[in-house]
Amino acid sequence: MADSILITGGTVIDGTGAPPRKDEAVLIRDGRIAALGADALAEAEKVDTRIDATGKTVMPGLIDAHTHLSFGEPTGNDELFNHRTEGYSSMLTAYNARKVLRAGVTSVLDADCLWNIGVELRDAVETGIVEGPRVRAGGQALMTMLGGTAGRMIRDDGVTGYATVVHDKDMMVREVRRQIKYGVDWIKVHVTGLIPSMKGPEVQVWNIDELRTVCDAAHELNTLVVAHCRNSASTRDAARAGVDMIYHASYMDDEALEAVLEHGTVLCPTFTLLGNLADYGEKVGTAPELLDVFRAEIEVTAKQMAKAHSLGVKFLTGSETGFAVTPCGEWHARELEMFVEYMGMSEMDAIVAATRNGAFAMRMEGQLGTLEPGMIADVLVIDGDPLQNIKILQEKERIVEVIKDGKRVDLTTPIPERKPRPSDQVRFLAACPLTRSLALTEEQLERLSHV
Repeated sequence: MADSILITGGTVIDGTGAPPRKDEAVLIRDGRIAALGADALAEAEKVDTRIDATGKTVMPGLIDAHTHLSFGEPTGNDELFNHRTEGYSSMLTAYNARKVLRAGVTSVLDADCLWNIGVELRDAVETGIVEGPRVRAGGQALMTMLGGTAGRMIRDDGVTGYATVVHDKDMMVREVRRQIKYGVDWIKVHVTGLIPSMKGPEVQVWNIDELRTVCDAAHELNTLVVAHCRNSASTRDAARAGVDMIYHASYMDDEALEAVLEHGTVLCPTFTLLGNLADYGEKVGTAPELLDVFRAEIEVTAKQMAKAHSLGVKFLTGSETGFAVTPCGEWHARELEMFVEYMGMSEMDAIVAATRNGAFAMRMEGQLGTLEPGMIADVLVIDGDPLQNIKILQEKERIVEVIKDGKRVDLTTPIPERKPRPSDQVRFLAACPLTRSLALTEEQLERLSHV
């Protein structure tokens, strides 16, 4: 039989939430799960490749529902907006896609991007010219003039990096249709943003009528909408307006949760970026006063997320990979750990969020994310038991096999080391003002005062 793989001896976690099954065989044929258990073993003499998974876990490939693969791991918005070129960014995105796949992530949603690189990456992977995870993509995120997390760095008109500014409902409809014309799978909206003159967390910069306009225009053309919401009112209005999935949903209150439940909105909290900043920000130069702010946002938000989970809200995992604090191929599986640690999710529920539930982001529910006959064969073999220690999914040496579309991924050939491109880096003359008191010792200053 062509393209057939038989995995034997492993403990199967099938991604449905069902209990693990020890010593269960998995047969892959023509890119699909062909059979499990005794039915798989019955075909043992007819397979091309055998994998012995004794003592290991066999599970679906991970789905990261929040990535920024085209960003190139910038240290900040100035680097991202002003030190990137389209051609080099495209090649860097392809380079980083291999790292993501080797980390056990077989599918991603890249909901906003530089230029239209996300869509081009999707097509390049599908046509076989780039090795990487399966991709679903958006274009530039829609913003009002007030901008998003980059504040005043977003120009008042046109495109800035990953963002495009829309001023009125006609512009919103035109931009949605333009992006769909050029191939997006999702439309992303930055519902909240930072306004320098307003202290505190992000504020809502879209009203509900504007959000409805975007959702209606997208849904008319069978395209889904995802929204960046980092306060409660924005989460409430996004759900009521018809947004299909919400990133962050920070500080969600009961009224917002009620709207999410009523409208069946999917949540992707994306704790990983905040967690990396809170836990390791000091090592990469994050302002010390911000570390506790990031941790507090996680803790406050996670309590309400746990309540939402108990009430049946669908959760997906997303890492916000693509920034310097979330480099490609490094932190994708940390979101499962965050769900367990902060939301009190079981390890099994966290795995379901990262596999079966993730198929929603890929618009492939019923085709992807579980190990069941007929499903697309995205499979991991893990040395260890993630139900006992969810953190092992982050350890690259534990990932024994990655299989995507029924084909084994090369995990051994070294990926060339990326060296810094000088024009991509922001260069500073100084990190702070060179005052005389900083430059000179007290003794020198004292002598000079008597000259």
